[in-house]
Amino acid sequence: MTVAGWLAQPASLVALALFFGLCVGSFLNVVIYRLPKMMEREWRAQCAELAGQPPPAEPPLNLAVPRSHCPSCGHGITALENIPLLSWAFLRGKCAKCRAKISARYPFVELLAGLGAAYSAWRFGATPAAVGATLFVWFTIALAFIDQETGLLPDDLTLPLLWAGLLVNLAGGFVPLREAVIGAIAGYLALWLVYWGYKLLTGKEGMGYGDFKMNAAVGAFLGWKMLPLVILLSSFVGLIFGALQMFAARGRWDAGFRFHFGPYIAIAALVALFWGEPILRWYMDRL
Repeated sequence: MTVAGWLAQPASLVALALFFGLCVGSFLNVVIYRLPKMMEREWRAQCAELAGQPPPAEPPLNLAVPRSHCPSCGHGITALENIPLLSWAFLRGKCAKCRAKISARYPFVELLAGLGAAYSAWRFGATPAAVGATLFVWFTIALAFIDQETGLLPDDLTLPLLWAGLLVNLAGGFVPLREAVIGAIAGYLALWLVYWGYKLLTGKEGMGYGDFKMNAAVGAFLGWKMLPLVILLSSFVGLIFGALQMFAARGRWDAGFRFHFGPYIAIAALVALFWGEPILRWYMDRL
């Protein structure tokens, strides 16, 4: 059987997507950990420039340099220690040298990226929609974890995701391009209006501009018709999880609790991506 014939088999395509997704998940862990630190470095350099001072001397840091290592002892991660899922399980979640604990977030991100790619391949087959859905899953995973841990939604992720959505729909991915463009505009404006309404009423900022851009990217992928479902579902999920996090953090309601909306946009957007149409049909049938 030729390579093309092998890939034409649904099971083969799903298996390949799963393997590739697990590998990408390992890279997403690097993005989640390093991208916020890279942004902080850039801000420090900009502040120094504005103050007329030389930028602080710091070792190189990007998504490729330095080599992945244990933050506790500096042990360089070898290829055998970096196999998705298997290495973490074999090492029992500990550094091979100093035995410091390795967060379960690492295999969890790898698993999410692999399953997301595999499900996209199974659901859409060998089509532009499968490629778009896989990219959407990977980007939203990175954005959700970064926002949850740091409160940041980097432009380096939200803006490429927005353009990717328009390009996927230009190739006939999920919705007509017109709906994708309107979705990008409406996605941004919807949360922008909520932001300003809340700020005018309370004098406080209820969310950041990164949330607007992420919602715009969702609209670019799924079109404007899915945005009400995404906003409603993300608000509902955010209310539940936000309350649980607040109680877990202090055991009581805390007025200073910082709510990160990005993870809930991600959850709602993935539900809408894969199951949005049947949900909307179910709802319309009961009107």
